[in-house]
Amino acid sequence: MFDYIIIGAGSAGCVLANRLSEDPSVKVLLLEAGPRDWHPFIHMPAGLSKLVNQKGVNWDYDTVAEPHLNHRTLWWPRGRVLGGSSSINAMCYIRGVAGDYDDWAAQGANGWDWNSVLPYFRKSEGNGRGADAFHGADGPLSVSDLRYTNPLSQAFIDAAQQIGLAHNPDFNGAEQQGVGFYQVTQRDGARCSSAVAYLNPARSRPNLTVHTGAQVSRITFEGLRANGVTYAMNGQGHHQPAAREVLLCGGAINSPQLLMLSGIGPADDLRKQGIEVLADVDGVGGNLQDHLDICTLFHSTRRVTYDRISDLKTAFDYYLRGRRGPGSSNIAEAGGFARSPLAPDHRADIQFHFVPAMLDDHGRRRLPGDGYTVHACFLRPRSRGRISLASNRAGDKPRIFANYLGDAEGFDLKMMVECAKLSRDILAQKAFDPYRGTPIFPDRTDLDDSGLAAFVRAKAESVYHPIGTCRMGTDAGAVVDPQLRVRGVEGLRVIDASVMPNLIGGNTNAPTIMIAERAADLIRGRAA
Repeated sequence: MFDYIIIGAGSAGCVLANRLSEDPSVKVLLLEAGPRDWHPFIHMPAGLSKLVNQKGVNWDYDTVAEPHLNHRTLWWPRGRVLGGSSSINAMCYIRGVAGDYDDWAAQGANGWDWNSVLPYFRKSEGNGRGADAFHGADGPLSVSDLRYTNPLSQAFIDAAQQIGLAHNPDFNGAEQQGVGFYQVTQRDGARCSSAVAYLNPARSRPNLTVHTGAQVSRITFEGLRANGVTYAMNGQGHHQPAAREVLLCGGAINSPQLLMLSGIGPADDLRKQGIEVLADVDGVGGNLQDHLDICTLFHSTRRVTYDRISDLKTAFDYYLRGRRGPGSSNIAEAGGFARSPLAPDHRADIQFHFVPAMLDDHGRRRLPGDGYTVHACFLRPRSRGRISLASNRAGDKPRIFANYLGDAEGFDLKMMVECAKLSRDILAQKAFDPYRGTPIFPDRTDLDDSGLAAFVRAKAESVYHPIGTCRMGTDAGAVVDPQLRVRGVEGLRVIDASVMPNLIGGNTNAPTIMIAERAADLIRGRAA
């Protein structure tokens, strides 16, 4: 019998598998629905542009028709492979700022304030620049500077400085605001996913078992105590008992889905699906938050973009010349953080990712010619959505209602207009004069606020940061307590981005890994 069963070998699950199996007396089973991370596009950083068409490593979710986005359904790619979304993301290493975590603690997430989580960020991090008060140098997750950058990325940094934004070489240091190149989760020019960083070094341990292609359908209970899981693998059904705990690491979509399939969630909703209610926990699936993103695109008059780069030459340079050249690019090379006139406090409320290529519909729709793209997102949206069951079958996708721009005050839409305006201002600066062609999206540069609002409703998309659907806290609406234990039952924790009370100011992968690092200590009784 296994002591711990971990459901999901994503960003959090791989961390737990490593840390818990450090004790040779503890037996750990890690179950992943997807395949091994064998695909070369995973490991060559620029391959991420090709992964959008690799359905085998992606849960390939869509929202329902979003009422405030012209009733469009939005694509939500999530990693279904060892490493989870850390195997398919753009590798930007961002933590957010101290106030984000202090806000968590103020909402009842005791022990998750900045001073408590910073040691776990540092513990996880192996930064190539070395250690300091903010960074670790010896952790398993390699963080490095990009080996290759496109000249257009430097033009973006220069243009942003021309409108008054400061240059910032480290978004995870003393100050987040400013523009610069992202540091990335790469090691020697290759992607350093959670699987590479945490799982690979532990695979040879005899007390760790990893099953891929294992779709969990239900967490089982004896009374109110989790005692195992049922799953399908190779066409066979299995029940595996757990002696100590079941650890759910499915992410912001799959974790609430599996809780509900197992009888934990809003009682009325479960009964409608014919599911016996084990624990009536209304918050399961609620509090859904995501960063909505608007892309501003221009044609380039110079053929320096990645739009028509030779895939064969890129791969040749990368694999035969020491993982260098454009193949080592994360594509979203430059970016930054800005504070808008509408910001309610001192924190940045807009984030940029600059792409030296034309990106439409997540890169799934190729546009002719050459161009460049500025992504801009509002970092602290007020809208809240919900994940709910479409059926009582584990193989059916859940219903995702993001409720983008759904806040009663309309503040999220005002902020998205600010995002579009600031992007337009940056792209109008002298640094882009040698490259600027005609505008693509929007196709005019003189839109007023109402025109930009219509543009946002027509073109905004997810930037892949869903969180919050198993919120931690101490109030009656929380799904898990600050030790990440599921309310109403025993022997079950949720450990992934779904437990975040609010979005942090930035990308969510590094915070998810931090959560798992601290959770491992909570499980082992080591955390303060």
